[in-house]
Amino acid sequence: MKRRLISAIGVAGMMISLAACGGDNGDGGGKAGADGYAGETLTVWVMDGSSPDQWQKDVAAAFEKKTKAKVKFQIQQWNGIQQKLTTALSEENPPDVFEIGNTQTPAYAKTGGLADLADLKNEIGAEWTASLNESSIFEGKQYAAPWYFANRVVLYNKKVWADAGIKDTPKTRDEFYADLKQIGEKTDAEPIYLPGQNWYHFVGLTIGEGVQLVKEQDGKYVSNLADPKVAAAMETYKKFQALSKAPKDKDEATPQQGEVFGKGNVGAFIGMGWEAGIAIKANPKIEKEIGYFTIPGATADKPEGVFLGGSNLAVAAGSKKQELAKEFLKIALSDQYEGQLAKLNGVIPNKESLQSNLKGNEVAEAAAPAAAGGGTTPLIPEWAAVENAPNPVKTYMTAVLNGKSPAAAAKQVEDEFNKRLAQQQ
Repeated sequence: MKRRLISAIGVAGMMISLAACGGDNGDGGGKAGADGYAGETLTVWVMDGSSPDQWQKDVAAAFEKKTKAKVKFQIQQWNGIQQKLTTALSEENPPDVFEIGNTQTPAYAKTGGLADLADLKNEIGAEWTASLNESSIFEGKQYAAPWYFANRVVLYNKKVWADAGIKDTPKTRDEFYADLKQIGEKTDAEPIYLPGQNWYHFVGLTIGEGVQLVKEQDGKYVSNLADPKVAAAMETYKKFQALSKAPKDKDEATPQQGEVFGKGNVGAFIGMGWEAGIAIKANPKIEKEIGYFTIPGATADKPEGVFLGGSNLAVAAGSKKQELAKEFLKIALSDQYEGQLAKLNGVIPNKESLQSNLKGNEVAEAAAPAAAGGGTTPLIPEWAAVENAPNPVKTYMTAVLNGKSPAAAAKQVEDEFNKRLAQQQ
């Protein structure tokens, strides 16, 4: 399975479906006539790695039993998917249902490519986790359905922590910082590997502070980096980054932080669960030493804010089979098959009540507690241009870490930030 969820504009978009209130498996109803939708075939695009073969097989069987129609899954690659999907949605026969990155959804909704799914939300979405469903809503309307998600956790080296005399994982931000300091004082290990431009973690910190990176002013979106709450998030980042030897002007992929951790002399890093595989590939012996825990927040009862990467399922506005597509979503998003997907892929499901399916998956168990309080980059079509290199958010972070005040760093990138937000979509 592909663990990597593409960032902001390219976050993995996936098929989602949820059971009606009672959590049934979707076997009843949904028939267009005595023979249902016999003879019809529904085309569904899913991204490579999103849905296991067994899940597809089981969902297809339930769909055919319920509707008498068949479903044709077509696997898509992430590379180039935005252009491919944009083209497909403008043609006469677009895919009926498709997986779409959560932060991509507003842009496609704005262009009119997505069908309104308000009736589906009313029927089966009462228990969708609000933070996970937020990206499916644009200008107050439901244009997609939440499918699966993932967020960052702390990956730590159990041996390094034991060598430092630490017997338990931290439950608060202050405990986390104290443990890392203890590692620095009692071992030769680098306490935490935190590069200066791990901006997805920084976005999580701003979410924890209850603030967005943009604001609406005089009818348009502009930078909100000068907000005191953004500054507070950056000061938290700076405090932890001071314990790291990582470069202040590089991100988590330059070099791959998993490879650095894999050398065995780093106490912890903040990343996606799949990054453990990078560490193990670099040094197979480290596998038995890797542990995971939820990023601690200011208080023990609330985890740190996290960026939620994930996928939604949408129906093409140009599909001639929209009612049949909704019948598919009722099955795919039912408790039975949403739960199956969570269990098979170790991803966070769209309802908190389904998180029991993650039991035994150490990474997923560490990630799940933060999901309800997580969020994304600003869910506006204008956001896409901000992430293009050189990303002004990264420039801001490095400037603060190199000694500028948050206010001065925000001022430094404000013009570029606003220029990008003003680009035509």
